[in-house]
Amino acid sequence: METKNAGIDMLNGSLLDKIIMFALPLAASSVLQQLFNSIDMAVVGRFAGKEALAAVGSNSSVISLVVTLFVGVSVGANYVIANHIGRKDWQGIKDAVATTAGVSIVSGILLLFLGIGLARPILEMIDTPSDVIDLSTLYLQLYFAGIPFIMIFNFGSAILRGMGDTKRPLYCLLVSGLINAILNVILVVGFDMGVAGVGIATLVANAINAAIVIYILKHERNPYRLEFDKMAFHKKELKTMLQIGIPAGIQGMVFAIANVTIQSSINSFGSSAMSGSAAALNYEHFCYFIIAAFSSAAVTFMGQNIAAGNKERCRRIFIHTMWLCVVSCGLFNAFFTWQEPFFIGIFNSEPEVHEFAYIRMEMVLLPQFIASSYEVASGALRGLGYSSLPAALTVIGTCVLRLCWVHFVIPSHHVFQWLMVVYPISWVVTGLMVLIAYYAVCKRKGIY
Repeated sequence: METKNAGIDMLNGSLLDKIIMFALPLAASSVLQQLFNSIDMAVVGRFAGKEALAAVGSNSSVISLVVTLFVGVSVGANYVIANHIGRKDWQGIKDAVATTAGVSIVSGILLLFLGIGLARPILEMIDTPSDVIDLSTLYLQLYFAGIPFIMIFNFGSAILRGMGDTKRPLYCLLVSGLINAILNVILVVGFDMGVAGVGIATLVANAINAAIVIYILKHERNPYRLEFDKMAFHKKELKTMLQIGIPAGIQGMVFAIANVTIQSSINSFGSSAMSGSAAALNYEHFCYFIIAAFSSAAVTFMGQNIAAGNKERCRRIFIHTMWLCVVSCGLFNAFFTWQEPFFIGIFNSEPEVHEFAYIRMEMVLLPQFIASSYEVASGALRGLGYSSLPAALTVIGTCVLRLCWVHFVIPSHHVFQWLMVVYPISWVVTGLMVLIAYYAVCKRKGIY
C-alpha cells in the first residue's frame, strides 16, 4: 500500500514555514468561500437596492445557526486523520476517509430539508422587516438547496487538511469562485433576476466545488483515496470524530444563536443598519478566516505531533500559531478599518449605510485580533484531544455573555454602539479563560 503523505510533513524539520504553508492556503480558501456571499451582496447592493442587500447579507447568522454543528464535526474528521498519520495507522486513515464521506452525505441531505423548511420561521423569529423577509426567505431556501454540495466540500477539505494539504481546496474555490462571479453578473445584471439570480449562482458554484473535491479524492493515493463502494460508518472513527467534532459544532451553534439574537437587535434599527452591518461583517469574516486557519493549523499539527510523542514540538506549535495569528489578523483589521469608505462603498453608497458600517468596523473589526487568544488555544486543545473544555468555556465567556447583554443591557440602552461593544468585551473574557485552561492541560500532559 502507498503510504506516503501527499501533504506537509508536520512531524519533522522546521515548523514556522510549514505552519504558514498550511494556514495561508486555508485562510485564502475560506475567504473565497465568503466571497461567494460577498459577491452576491455587492452585485445585489449595486443593481437591486439596499433591501436586496439586506436580504442577502442578514442571512449569514441564520446559515451559521443551521450549518455549524456539521462543520464542527468536520473538525473532528480533521483530528482523526491527523492522529492516525501521527501513529502511522494506515488502515485507520482508510476507515476515517470512508466514515467522513458517509457523514458528509447524510448531513447534507438532513440540512437540505431542515434549512428549506425552517427558512421563513427563523427569519420571522428574528424580526426580519416586512420589506425584506420575502427576499431573505428566497435566498435562504436557494442556499440550502445547495447545502449537500457544501457539506461534501467541507468534509472533503477536512480529509485533505488532515494530511496537510490545504492547497487543492484553494484551487477548487478559485474555479468555483470565478464561475460564481460570472453567473452573478449574467443573472442579476443581464437577466435582472435579483436575489434569485445570486442564489442560483451560489448553488451552481457549490455544486462545482463538490464535484472537483470528489474527483481529487477519488484519484488520491492510498490510504487517502475515496472509494464509494467501501464507504461505511466505522464505529471507532465515527465515535472519535463525534467526540471531538460535536462539542466544536455545539460551540458554533451557540455562537450562531447569540449572533442571531444580535442580528435581531440590529434589525430593530432598520434596513440601513442591516445593510451597513452586513457590509462590515464581510470584513470580519475575512479576518476571522485568518484566525480559523491558524486554529486549524494548531489542531492538525498538535494532533499529529502529540500522537507521535513530540511534546517539545507541541510547545513550539502553539507559540508560532498564536503570534502569527495575532499579527496577521491585527494588520488586516487595521487596514480594512483605515480604508472603510472604499471597502463599504463596494456594497452600497448611501451615507446612512456607511455610518452604521463604520461604527461596526471601529468597535468590532478593529479589535478582532483579540479573538485569536481563545480560537488558537481552543484549536491546540482539540489537537491534544480536549474538545468539550474549550467549547464549554467559549459558550460561557462569549455566547452567554452576549445573550445576557442583548436581553438586559440593550433594552435600556437602545444605541447601536452599545450593541457592538459586547464583541470585544466577550473576546477578552473568553480569551483569559481558554488560555488558562490550555496551560493547565499542558501541565498535566507534561508539555510544559
